[in-house]
Amino acid sequence: MTGGLLGGLRTALSSWRGRMIEIKTPAQLDAMRAAGLVVASALAGVAAAARPGVSTAELDELAEQTIRDAGAVPSFKGYHGFPASICASVNEQIVHGIPSRSQVLAEGDLISVDCGAILDDWHGDSAVTLYVGAVTDAERALSDATKAAMEAGIAAVAPGARLTDVSHAIENSIHASAKAHGREYGIVREYGGHGIGSAMHMEPFLPNYGKPGKGPRLRTGMAIAIEPMLTLGVEETVELEDGWTVVTADGSRAAHWEHTVAVTDDGPWVLTAPE
Repeated sequence: MTGGLLGGLRTALSSWRGRMIEIKTPAQLDAMRAAGLVVASALAGVAAAARPGVSTAELDELAEQTIRDAGAVPSFKGYHGFPASICASVNEQIVHGIPSRSQVLAEGDLISVDCGAILDDWHGDSAVTLYVGAVTDAERALSDATKAAMEAGIAAVAPGARLTDVSHAIENSIHASAKAHGREYGIVREYGGHGIGSAMHMEPFLPNYGKPGKGPRLRTGMAIAIEPMLTLGVEETVELEDGWTVVTADGSRAAHWEHTVAVTDDGPWVLTAPE
């Protein structure tokens, strides 16, 4: 499965050999940046609103309104039947959590919010992990390790690099955080990053672990969503009966961070970073 949304693309996206990876023009990357700024704005609004007593459905409504007010369309809503504009994954939920009136945030919750938008036919996709009030030191470290892994992956994006150079940078960062924090993190292996551009999920699939020097070479004009997911326990996952929500097999808490990143001659361009 890919991260971000929808599991059924894992096999297709991982079979990159012989397939074309979309190359964007500078103008098309500018259009993706505009979509990315819409996503950044929606996530900023959600982050400000995520507090005890607020339901994940309310966060979803806020995100959708922000996206539509910007003249964009929520890319998740209706995607293969997904019913909402964000994925709101609370505590042991890793990805694809469905917002609900009954899912009311409480003090100490950890929530990962994944959001996508389409503007002028181009996509942006990003995710953040938020604290609802006070969380434990271990949970804060978990989110920090996940974000640091994403940033390490971004730093490895360069023309001529191999795809798994990014994977390897992510994994190395996770191991470094684990050593620094004095604990192990579960690296969710069934989900990962993906190409993005004129569609939300495109070639290639990007694992969050692996040896360097494999996969296609990155070229100027490519764009990929980099999104590690870590747990405080095992790496194994379970999909719930709703057909979407993915949880940790042992009930441990999880974190998810994501940015859409363009490959440029001047280095990685984070298209979903706030201005």
